[in-house]
Amino acid sequence: MIKNLPKAFKAAFPHTIPVLTGFIFLGIAYGILMSGRGFGWYWILLTSVVVFAGALQFVGISLLTSVFDPLYAFLIAISVNARHLFYGISMLEKFSGTGKIKPYLIFGMCDETFSILCSTEPPENVDKRAFMFAVTALHQSYWVVGGVIGGLIGPLLTFDTYGIDFVMTAFFVVIFINKWRASKNHAPALIGLGAATAGVLVFGADNFIIPAMILIIVCLTVFRKQLAKGEE
Repeated sequence: MIKNLPKAFKAAFPHTIPVLTGFIFLGIAYGILMSGRGFGWYWILLTSVVVFAGALQFVGISLLTSVFDPLYAFLIAISVNARHLFYGISMLEKFSGTGKIKPYLIFGMCDETFSILCSTEPPENVDKRAFMFAVTALHQSYWVVGGVIGGLIGPLLTFDTYGIDFVMTAFFVVIFINKWRASKNHAPALIGLGAATAGVLVFGADNFIIPAMILIIVCLTVFRKQLAKGEE
């Protein structure tokens, strides 16, 4: 049983406000795209509650509307969310002793949740487990609410929504630019750009993601020591 949940949510909310603004609008875009493909708001609610994987949910729209290929869907999911493997490893100690809420904390881990849990400590009068649960639950609720709003207003829109899916591309471009500015060692970013470019040239725009991700992982593994020295 988690103690003092209301106090934990009150302490966690101010830290999640930037995520609130981003997730609401991204969720609305996702809901509009889903409704444009014929999915009702209840399907959007279901996927956001059960999947909750931002970028993968955008990718999943095309998977849901094309011939189902389990192996391809699995590989795409692993490729898009491979970074979560590293998140999970780094959070093993922090999640130890969280008891019954541990499965949900693992399930609800996203970039923004990882960032807040790593950089923020709860107030002394707030249970640490409750604080981590509150941050995770708030982030998912923002995404769910945004998606449902998009699903409800999507059918009411009279203008052409073609191109709205570019919102996710723009989102990642902004993240890339911020990371580039914040880091002095640009080698990992250049490896990613090079691998993606090579993948497009060799495999084409429709099939480059998995080969590019494999190439990135191989390069980062082979040159791990050199990259670590460059970061220092």
